[in-house]
Amino acid sequence: MKNMNKKDRPIGVFDSGVGGLTVLREIVRQLPDEGTIYLGDTARVPYGIRSPETVTRYSFENTRFLFSKDIKVLVVACNTASSVSLDAIKKSIQVPVIGVIEPGAKAAVRATRNNRVGIIGTEATIRSDSYTKSIRAHDKDIKVFGLPCPLFVPLAEEGWTEGDIATMIAERYLNDIKDKGIDTLVLGCTHYPLLKKVITRLMGKGVRLIDSAVEVAQEIKTTLEITGLKGAKRGKPLREFYVTDSPEKFRRIGEKFLGQKIEHIEKVEVGN
Repeated sequence: MKNMNKKDRPIGVFDSGVGGLTVLREIVRQLPDEGTIYLGDTARVPYGIRSPETVTRYSFENTRFLFSKDIKVLVVACNTASSVSLDAIKKSIQVPVIGVIEPGAKAAVRATRNNRVGIIGTEATIRSDSYTKSIRAHDKDIKVFGLPCPLFVPLAEEGWTEGDIATMIAERYLNDIKDKGIDTLVLGCTHYPLLKKVITRLMGKGVRLIDSAVEVAQEIKTTLEITGLKGAKRGKPLREFYVTDSPEKFRRIGEKFLGQKIEHIEKVEVGN
């Protein structure tokens, strides 16, 4: 792909596991003619319990792998990596880099009516205050309440997204944030939309859930148009998937969530 026309190059997406497929699904839906390469760092999931230094190292290793595939845009489809290492990644490569924090924050600002917004995410994302800073940069009067929900990631990875176990864990987490009187809840981890049914049921109809995948895909679309990198329809677009562990487990969960076959999947090493 090294001599490929820039417009025809694929969009690169990385996440710590299967959660970033929520973003990929929206990219494919909104930009069906664009090729995509997805990297799930499944050997090292979850990122949310790692130190900022470790997350940054993982993020750079993932970035180098995807950049070697001659991508035209890099999407950091991981809230933890976006909150910790996005600025450093932007300085390191010569293609547009899009994270998931800012689009989700802007959507929350648009959605709230009572200026009380909840954020659920990994420990690292909540600790970083990235969503709070981004939301308050747009509207300083909004009160933001953050809550780490670390067990949601392994639930999503195992496919335990409904039933008694998922409900019990979600209820234990969400009772605290329900008491804050929020009317908007940001799913601050790309894994969490897999648990959307349970979360919606427990939060009630009065709370709007924000899944930033839609806004991320829209930002990619705008970026491609502004930079003149929007691809033309040229037959079947590229769909490649790479993982750092257990391709079959990823395929099983990924196909169910994407609603389509994962035909090209390969296990790779991305570390030093």
